[in-house]
Amino acid sequence: MQDIYRIASSDAGLSWEEIRVALLKSLEGRTLRKVLILPPDFTRFHSNAGCITNIYYHALVENGVQVDILPALGTHVPVTRDQWERMFGDIPYDRMLIHNWRTDVMQLGEIPASFISEITEGLWTDPVTAEINRRIMDESYDLIISPGQVVPHEVVGMANHAKNLFVGVGGSDMINKSHMVGAVYGMERMMGKENTPVRRMFDYGLEHYLSERPILFALTVTTAPGGVIHTHGLFLGEGRRCFTEAVKLAQQKNIDFVPHGLKKCVVYLDPSEFKSTWLGNKAIYRTRMAMADGGDLIVLAPGVERFGEDDQVDKLIRKYGYRGRLNTLEQFKKPENQDLRDNMGAAAHLIHGSSDGRFTITYAVKDITKAEVEGVGFVAADYDEMVKKYDPAKLQYGYNTVDGEEVYFIPNPALGLWIDRERFEKEN
Repeated sequence: MQDIYRIASSDAGLSWEEIRVALLKSLEGRTLRKVLILPPDFTRFHSNAGCITNIYYHALVENGVQVDILPALGTHVPVTRDQWERMFGDIPYDRMLIHNWRTDVMQLGEIPASFISEITEGLWTDPVTAEINRRIMDESYDLIISPGQVVPHEVVGMANHAKNLFVGVGGSDMINKSHMVGAVYGMERMMGKENTPVRRMFDYGLEHYLSERPILFALTVTTAPGGVIHTHGLFLGEGRRCFTEAVKLAQQKNIDFVPHGLKKCVVYLDPSEFKSTWLGNKAIYRTRMAMADGGDLIVLAPGVERFGEDDQVDKLIRKYGYRGRLNTLEQFKKPENQDLRDNMGAAAHLIHGSSDGRFTITYAVKDITKAEVEGVGFVAADYDEMVKKYDPAKLQYGYNTVDGEEVYFIPNPALGLWIDRERFEKEN
């Protein structure tokens, strides 16, 4: 099919009808009996992929097509019934399949060590196994639809496209090693950019191992001021170009340059989205390029009740903590720390979640003890006490003055990337 692009004419975004018409057009001329949809999970609620999945589902079912829905969980916990209903509307909950990144995958082939070494400038030299959920290779599916948001991302540069496949419904080797490649290469060298070493890994896997599969990408560029989703662009296509075009718009809509380094930044994590520091640390990833040396990052996290998304990763975070890139790499290399070596994704997460001593990170929580928070390397604060001063209901997005102090407030870190323009221009 020919790519279909829709870009909104105003900041209000595309209407529901404009989105629906474009999606239906992408189905024209196809003879379909069975379709698999791979939307993101609830942690990407503001992608508007829930609406897209709902439109596709009803259009297909009304034409007698069997539709299965496999949320691209990656290593996240499955979507609950309440989350499902909020994100996907009236699609029956029993249409959901659950991806298990440890057991549900098959090996497609290898991304060779020589290629990995070349794209990482020699910083990583191990080969990577490309793995995918078995259902992706099931030839009874006439079409596989992969909806999701293109937005700055700490591991790959710009999220989505083949990442939704090789991480979202991928296996442990690709998940772990792609995260380590990103961490070793340098998060701040990649965030907000299209062509990064990790992206090139995903592109290699797509070109060499999935080129014969009927995969349709439905990519969005969104913002959500006040929690209301605005879909600024919709990019539908079966190749790579739709991603390139989506990146151009996302770089305009989802990267905010601040004029100087932020001395104090307050980030709010919606409790319906963020239950762990594994997810909540987007507050760190997305602001670190804007934070001033010696600055204070305060994370208001009323819903965060654990560190890892599963018990195994939670245990690793508690054991090793967010103690900086060099410390984590040192621990990673020790023979006695096989548990960390076996979970490279967790090791990369620990690197990403530290400021390397450049600025202070304070987590204000309700359901984790002060000792536990401090035990993983953060400063701990009581949420109820902290919001007396920094009330997210009263702060406006951007600059505020609180007790005579300049405070920058971000109501949802997942939807953007913040960069200190002064430092950026000096270093680029």
